[in-house]
Amino acid sequence: MKSSTTPGSVAGPAPLPPAPVDLRLVVTDMDGTLLDGDGLLPAGFADMVSRLRAHGVLFAPASGRQLANLRSVLGEPITHSPIIAENGTLVVQDDEVIHCETITVSDTVAAIDTARDLGIDGYNVGAVLAGVECAYIDRQDPPFVEEVSRYYRELEIVDDLLAVPLDRTLKVAVYDFDDVEAGSSQALKAAVPDVQAVVSGVHWTDLMPRTASKGRALAALQARLGITPAQTAVFGDYLNDLDMYERSELSFAMANAHPGIQAVAHWTAPANTEAGVLRTVDALLQRLA
Repeated sequence: MKSSTTPGSVAGPAPLPPAPVDLRLVVTDMDGTLLDGDGLLPAGFADMVSRLRAHGVLFAPASGRQLANLRSVLGEPITHSPIIAENGTLVVQDDEVIHCETITVSDTVAAIDTARDLGIDGYNVGAVLAGVECAYIDRQDPPFVEEVSRYYRELEIVDDLLAVPLDRTLKVAVYDFDDVEAGSSQALKAAVPDVQAVVSGVHWTDLMPRTASKGRALAALQARLGITPAQTAVFGDYLNDLDMYERSELSFAMANAHPGIQAVAHWTAPANTEAGVLRTVDALLQRLA
């Protein structure tokens, strides 16, 4: 149920849905949403997941990050949780793959070649080949490796991306040390038209299968679990979260969210720097049917 205030208006959406709430699944983005301003888990995260589980509610991260990275960062509390990784190209629970989409070898080659051409043209960019089991990079300078290592735990530095196996590529992620919306994302979209170019942060553009998205991944997860959009809460902050909002009637934009997210969310949550997900989930638990 939407608030009486139009989403994206000056007054903003109402802060919380009315009671009672039939909540079965909480899905949250990571960077800029669940994690704080330093990229760390907020205090009380494990307790939140435990309380959700005690009420029969599942918790699921939904991120552009790698599966191995998500398991490492979130730790034991998500041991049996469903996980939406790599911007929706991969969904797993325990050892079961629920949903997986890959891009073709030819599109992978085109994406890598385009990133290299952008570097020649003066863009400070580097490509990450995100495979199902491992990610690969061939740009080896410490600043780039450091940035990529924040999101990819299983990471191999190689001499040439085009020399590694390309037939199980979930996406090619391109990191730009400048703002992607001001430059490289548009060039990537134009140069590799047969893939979907998703801006997943200020510095990242993900080149993915045309049909892949966090929303499609969430739909596959909901179908597997028998959970409806009315029973699903979603939290996000950036454009790669956008179509998850089509799969949730309990949808929240973080106070720090991109205007495109604020425009479609039914309600707002405090900023990620204020433990907004934890605070809102606590309030939702108090409104359970």
